Amino acid sequence: MKAEQTNTQLVKAQPPKRERRRRRRQRSIRTRMTVIFSAVLIVALASCWLANIFFLENYYVRNKLEALVEAYETLDQASREQEMGEESFLSELKVRCEADNISLFVMGSDGRMKLTTVRDSEELRKELYEYVLGAQLDERSILGQTDAYVMSLSGGSPTGGYLTMMGVLDQGELFIIRTAVEPLRESVMLANRFLIYVGCVVLLVGAFIIHLVSRRISEPILELARLSERMSNLDFNVKFSGGKDEEIVFLGSHMNRLSETLERTISELKTANNELQRDIEQKEKRDEMRKEFLSNVSHELKTPIALIQGYAEGLQECINDDAESREFYCEVIMDEASKMNNLVKNLLTLNELEFGSEVVTMERFDLTSMIRNMLRARQVLFDQKGVRLVFDVNEPVYAWGNEFKLEQVLNNYISNALNHVEGERIIKITLQKTDGHVRTGVFNTGSPIPEADVGRIWDKFYKVDKARTREYGGSGVGLSIVKAIMESMHQRYGVVNYDNGVEFWFELDDRNET
Repeated sequence: MKAEQTNTQLVKAQPPKRERRRRRRQRSIRTRMTVIFSAVLIVALASCWLANIFFLENYYVRNKLEALVEAYETLDQASREQEMGEESFLSELKVRCEADNISLFVMGSDGRMKLTTVRDSEELRKELYEYVLGAQLDERSILGQTDAYVMSLSGGSPTGGYLTMMGVLDQGELFIIRTAVEPLRESVMLANRFLIYVGCVVLLVGAFIIHLVSRRISEPILELARLSERMSNLDFNVKFSGGKDEEIVFLGSHMNRLSETLERTISELKTANNELQRDIEQKEKRDEMRKEFLSNVSHELKTPIALIQGYAEGLQECINDDAESREFYCEVIMDEASKMNNLVKNLLTLNELEFGSEVVTMERFDLTSMIRNMLRARQVLFDQKGVRLVFDVNEPVYAWGNEFKLEQVLNNYISNALNHVEGERIIKITLQKTDGHVRTGVFNTGSPIPEADVGRIWDKFYKVDKARTREYGGSGVGLSIVKAIMESMHQRYGVVNYDNGVEFWFELDDRNET
């Protein structure tokens, strides 16, 4: 075979530019999400680091002062209620002092020790005497004071030393409360250094986790973007199926519903548009077609009517009295009547198509399935003719058209191939995708059509080989019906000669544009 028939490529390669754009958009979303969340982590870690530097020392000192005030309030209440020597008060005071690392010393109005929480209280007693004797405190060391007490920092700065509270209780007892202030600056530096190390690890782990999470979030969003892109190109085959979040699934289901609605609307628009074009064209052809139709019918019916009339008159006049002759006459009459009946049916079908009395509904259907069903139903005819049938397309191929009328087209092509197959006796049916179209071809081995006749075989009642056409009962209307059907759908059709045979073909639109 000179021209090798190829199968349909069902998956159309995505343009490289669109693929690169899709991958770039996908990387962009994930990268932005990773960068944004990583920046949030960095800001959070930096905020903690700055808070440690500027606020940790003051926070520590303030908490220590609050502990001193609470200890004072406990002592003052015990002084007013004369409970300072009771066991329950001493136990509670011991617990509080141990918890807050507080040392205290209370001296009665007689100068004797009344209460202490340390074994060696001489240092506290000495400092309290100095306070009683009016020793002046450095104003810079005073952290707060009231009528009852004064709080100061002694022994250095917040980096090391003591917070001291000295004053007079409600019943006149003198007291001193002191707590050690740890060397904070070194502790803050160590804490910040540790925070930096931990923060780097957290940042790396967090960025990896964020990348994984962003992929889970971005995938359904990108799928919706691809769906909307294909819908913008009027491709409604794709449906949203991803996503686990309720909001994404809700949006995806609405996108699917929109896709179905748009596809149904486009189908209706294609049908209406096709009918409008057909009405405009057919309105101009009706008068001419009516005259041509009457002329052709009278010509085609003249021969069978003459034969029927002649053989009927022979029977009436008893030209041959033997039974065999009468049976032959009757067979001729029945055969010619059957041909006239088929001719009239085909003419009515052709007339219906050409005069536009029927709406051609456009729908999207599977060509592969339609062809396989037709071949399965006609397998007996292929076997009787000794024909080797070739059709090796297994995947579905979708196109727009009227499935019922396209079955008529394919049936005419296959019948024509069966009547003219010769040589290797091969009939091959192919599907081939071109730019926005699907071409269906029916090839049979045999003699090519003469070039002078190629342009006229679509005319009504035209026969290339009249003797052979009459032999198998052809009327010359089949290809005219093909022409009328394909033109009613505004689609292309044709024939191609090869050295070893002939291929008849037709094209259908597989795009969704109206």
